[in-house]
Amino acid sequence: MKLRPVSTVDALAAALRRRVLSGEIPPGTALPEQELGTLYGVARPTVREALALLVHEGLLRRERNRSAYVPEVTSTDLDDLMYVRRPLEDLMAVRLAGRRVPRADSALTRMAALERDAPWADVVAEHMTLHEELIVAVGSPRLERLYGVLAAETRLGLVRLRTVYPDRATLVAEHRHLLDAIARGPAEAARAAVAAHLDHTWGDE
Repeated sequence: MKLRPVSTVDALAAALRRRVLSGEIPPGTALPEQELGTLYGVARPTVREALALLVHEGLLRRERNRSAYVPEVTSTDLDDLMYVRRPLEDLMAVRLAGRRVPRADSALTRMAALERDAPWADVVAEHMTLHEELIVAVGSPRLERLYGVLAAETRLGLVRLRTVYPDRATLVAEHRHLLDAIARGPAEAARAAVAAHLDHTWGDE
């Protein structure tokens, strides 16, 4: 297996992504190109490209005559996000009831294996992967695309869960219950488990 060389742009984008998704760079924080260039020892065009990648992913926002910044996802935003996610994941529950999804199980195994001091970004990554693998397993490209549109806001919302789940074992247990309920079925039980799983607090503003 050949390793793909990582460019300086990709490395910087990865470092910033990790800090955003760990909550180290909080919502509303501006990211001036000059300051980042000095901090990471890279040229300003490199910073500009890295920021453009994260803006494209939806993790940063850029407005005219303003530095890129981490957008704030409010409780109202998250309520609306879940309003849209619920019917999509309900469709998933109906289709997958009675089936196990090995790739989702693998994401949960990796989440459970994370060190206690692992960055929250690693938890976010496995959390997102688990839910995305369930959606992919449905086999509907359109459902997958619709779910993908919500990915950036979902990831930013998951940053807030680090205060809700100081003990990651609870988060792991909840997802194990979810996957087991879907695998057992029947459809109505799987739907109820998904609905209960998505009905949680996102922490304080």
